[in-house]
Amino acid sequence: MSSVGKPANSDLSNLTTCTFETVSVDSNGEIIVRQSGSASCLVERLDLTISLDLVLIPGGKFMMGDNTHHPDEQPIRQVTLSPFYMGKYPVTQAQYRQIMGDNLGSGSGADDPVEKISWDDAIAFCTKLSQTTGKQYSLPSESQWEYACRAQTNSNFHFGETITPDLVNYNGEYPYNGAPIGQNRDRSTPVGSFPPNAFGLYDMHGNVWEWCLDRYQPNYLTAPVDGSAVVDASELGSSSKRVMRGGAWDYVAKGCRSAVRSSMDSSLRMNGCGFRVILTTLD
Repeated sequence: MSSVGKPANSDLSNLTTCTFETVSVDSNGEIIVRQSGSASCLVERLDLTISLDLVLIPGGKFMMGDNTHHPDEQPIRQVTLSPFYMGKYPVTQAQYRQIMGDNLGSGSGADDPVEKISWDDAIAFCTKLSQTTGKQYSLPSESQWEYACRAQTNSNFHFGETITPDLVNYNGEYPYNGAPIGQNRDRSTPVGSFPPNAFGLYDMHGNVWEWCLDRYQPNYLTAPVDGSAVVDASELGSSSKRVMRGGAWDYVAKGCRSAVRSSMDSSLRMNGCGFRVILTTLD
C-alpha cells in the first residue's frame, strides 16, 4: 500500500477517529482472527439528528478482478487510486428521505438501506446532496468500490475465503466454499449490523447491491487503471447499463464476492438495489 493521505482540500474540522473490530474466517466460515482497527471518519450533518458518516480510504495500488470465475471479471490488472472518502454504510432510508423529500425504498426502518433505487435515482441524490452541502459527492467508480471492499485483501471476501449469515446478509440457503447452510432473512437489515472490513466499511458484501458510476463493460481489456470510471458512451455504444457491486439479501453467497460484477439499465429499480456515496474534495 502506498500514497496514504487524504483528498485534496479536505476540511479536518469534522474529522473524528472511528474504532471497530474486524474478523477473518477460514474456508468453513469459522472465525479464526479478531482484530481491532481504526479509521479517520468525516461526519456530514444532514440535520440535527441525521448524519452521513464517511471513512477516509487511503490511496494505493491493488490487483482488480478475478481470473477464476466469470469472464467479465478478467483480466486482472493493477489499478492505482488516490485517497477518497466513502460512505461508511449504504445510504439509509432516513438519509434518502432527508435529502430527496421522499423515500423510494422498501425497507421498514430508518436505518435500513434505501432500496428500489435506480442508477438515475442515485445520481439525483448525489447531485442534490452536493448542492445541499457545497461538497462534491458522487457514486464510486468500479475500481474505487472493489479497492474499498477488499481493504488490502486478495481473497474472495474481505472476511476470507467464504462468508456466513452471521457476518453478511445474503441468502444463506446457498453457501460458498465449505460454509454451512444458514439463515435466509428474506429482507434487508439495518446498516452496520455486521462486522466491517479493515477500512472500517460496513455491508460491502450483501444487504443491497450498490450502484457504481461506470457503464458496464463485458471485460477489463480497456478499463481504466487510474481509479476513474468508464463514463464515455462512445466506449460502449448505446448501452445504458450501469455496474452494480456487492450482492444483496436475496442473492447467493457466490454473488457477494469482492470481484463480482452485475449490471442493469440505469432507469430500472428492483428490490435489493441501493448505493453508497464517495466524496473526493471538500471545496
